[in-house]
Amino acid sequence: MSRRLAVGVFSPSVLIRVARRTGRLVEHDLTIDEIPVLSSPAQFRSLLDGDLDAVLTSPDNVVAYRFVPDNPLGVTADVTIVSAIDRGLGLALYSRPGITAADQLRGATVGVDVPTSGFAFAMYALAESIGLSRDDYHLVALGSTPKRLEALLAGRCDATMLNAGNELSAEQAGCVPLARVADVCTPYLGTVLSVAGSESLEPTRRLAAALRATADDICLGIVDDVTLDEVTVALGIPRRLAERYVARLKDPQDGLVRDGRVDLASLTTVVDLRRRYLPSIVDGIDVLGGALDPGSGLVASSKPRDV
Repeated sequence: MSRRLAVGVFSPSVLIRVARRTGRLVEHDLTIDEIPVLSSPAQFRSLLDGDLDAVLTSPDNVVAYRFVPDNPLGVTADVTIVSAIDRGLGLALYSRPGITAADQLRGATVGVDVPTSGFAFAMYALAESIGLSRDDYHLVALGSTPKRLEALLAGRCDATMLNAGNELSAEQAGCVPLARVADVCTPYLGTVLSVAGSESLEPTRRLAAALRATADDICLGIVDDVTLDEVTVALGIPRRLAERYVARLKDPQDGLVRDGRVDLASLTTVVDLRRRYLPSIVDGIDVLGGALDPGSGLVASSKPRDV
């Protein structure tokens, strides 16, 4: 009998949809329901409450909810990374139409999911790379990436971090990328598959295997037509933008992680960004001091290749 998993996502997952279309999910006896979430705290609240079986999320969220007591929910839990999914999918700092230079963002409003999340930390680094300190702009919490794109186009913020196809819609509307994660924060890990506890770990490992096989299919170009169809429908973008998105999926620098490996260098980038912009010291001890150790539990490791 097929196991049904509820997977929390910020944006529609093209990878899951292609896996469904090509039979990769069936091969692993899985039925996947994508559940949209409004923000990372809402995503992890649902995961910890058992309303979600697994999540596609930033690895920084897993770090926060495993190790950092003062995370947005105020609790830590046995959350773990099962597989790497992508390296950012074009993650970049985008400005609204009419703003084309960093100096125009002084005193501006910049949208984030929440100010203490991984994409926000990457945004701080990108802003610094173009000469902006955190005192140069005002932050506003706007939730998930699609909601931030909507706010950017409506003029409710002057800049925000976008990726996963949302940036292509932004560019079509005249928005400009001021700095890219692939140029500043490398190597980087954008999305991972994560679970809480052990109840859903085994079927989530099967999902990881299905997604690895699908990523391989996509990167080898053997499912281009299916992928283009799914991108067009899932993201609601024209076919010419969908073609750019498929090319991005195949990009080794910020596209899919074909083997699902959570490499130490990329995870170090993520952890170091959090340490840099929001250090967490409890009783004089850095709570992330052992986060990258092989036995920390951050990565569900059954193979020597994992962290």
